[in-house]
Amino acid sequence: MTRSALTPPSGHIIVLEVIETEKRFEEIREEWTELLAHSSADCIFLTWEWLHAWWKHLAGSRKLHILAIRSGTSLIAIVPLASSSTKLIRLAHIRPLEFLGTGSVGSDYLDIIARRGKEDEALDFLADYLLREKFVLDLKQLVENRALVLQLAARLQEQGWNRSEIRTNICPFIDLAGQTWKSFQAALGPKHRYNFHRRLKNLHREFDARFECVVSEDKRSAALGTLVALHNKRMQERGGSDGLHTAQLVAFHEELTQLALSKGWLRLFVLTLNGDIAAAALYGFMYRNKFYFYQSGFDPRYSPYSVGLVTMGLAIEAAIEDGANEFDLLHGDEKYKSLWAKTQRDLVRLELSPSTPRAWMYRKSIGLNRLARRAVRTSLSMLQSPLSNEAK
Repeated sequence: MTRSALTPPSGHIIVLEVIETEKRFEEIREEWTELLAHSSADCIFLTWEWLHAWWKHLAGSRKLHILAIRSGTSLIAIVPLASSSTKLIRLAHIRPLEFLGTGSVGSDYLDIIARRGKEDEALDFLADYLLREKFVLDLKQLVENRALVLQLAARLQEQGWNRSEIRTNICPFIDLAGQTWKSFQAALGPKHRYNFHRRLKNLHREFDARFECVVSEDKRSAALGTLVALHNKRMQERGGSDGLHTAQLVAFHEELTQLALSKGWLRLFVLTLNGDIAAAALYGFMYRNKFYFYQSGFDPRYSPYSVGLVTMGLAIEAAIEDGANEFDLLHGDEKYKSLWAKTQRDLVRLELSPSTPRAWMYRKSIGLNRLARRAVRTSLSMLQSPLSNEAK
């Protein structure tokens, strides 16, 4: 389906295409990649490879609703959306849209992809489309005060739409621009720096320790399997993983790592002891001179050697040698991240809806549903609390 309009003074026809089939999603790959490279939103989580793999393995009952906007023959924007369907949504007769990549896969920095210099043109046309169609938008993992979709929200709000924005998480990161491994270490806290070197020295004294990055397809799948196994083993003592715990998530990463390796993005490290003991693994991506730390795992039996700490330090060293100007630890406020990173980006969730009776009913229903789920979580926490104290 397409919609078009004449936009003065350029005289260019603006055309909006709604992509609703996987076949068309596949056909737009090269255009998508070129546009992303010329946008301010460029990141690993908005690549065609990441979002297409997510769609194949993790979309569930969602339906594609990707918006592609062209000015003349030039693609100037892509809005990677999908519509979700639940019993609550069907009862409200509402069409909510969310970004592709949403959910437990952990996509950060989701946004509208717009060509530099064409943002206003694309946003004006997109706002007109949404005002006519009256969708509800539920958009997660946006960078606070920077995401382009926040400018779209301002346009819709001026036209009477309801807007809700809440801070949801943080992304700690390390600025590595101009850094060497030596200068980076010098900036660390003295206690943390000493602890890292002592743990690394002890590991080499006790074992033949090797930290290697997968560079060939014949080793990729086995290394990913090692990462998944070590991650889930480490997370068992914390109640289980929420990132690599299903067959669908593993299938997503199986396809994605294959694609990322072929593109030169994959950084999958394994720490082995005495030749064949996999003690720890770390999984990330090097994309546009930026290292994205995605996930890690280690064998709890080697916790006394702090193999997780050592692996992180060695990965940062490798990223610096690789030419990274930033090491992004992505969302999460885990304590270990603050040992390495001193700066952060805030993430927000944005909800937008028209002022219609159905949208009002949907917002109220969603609000009640969230209150009920929060009450259940609180009750479960109170029930588990005595058991946790006994375990201590």
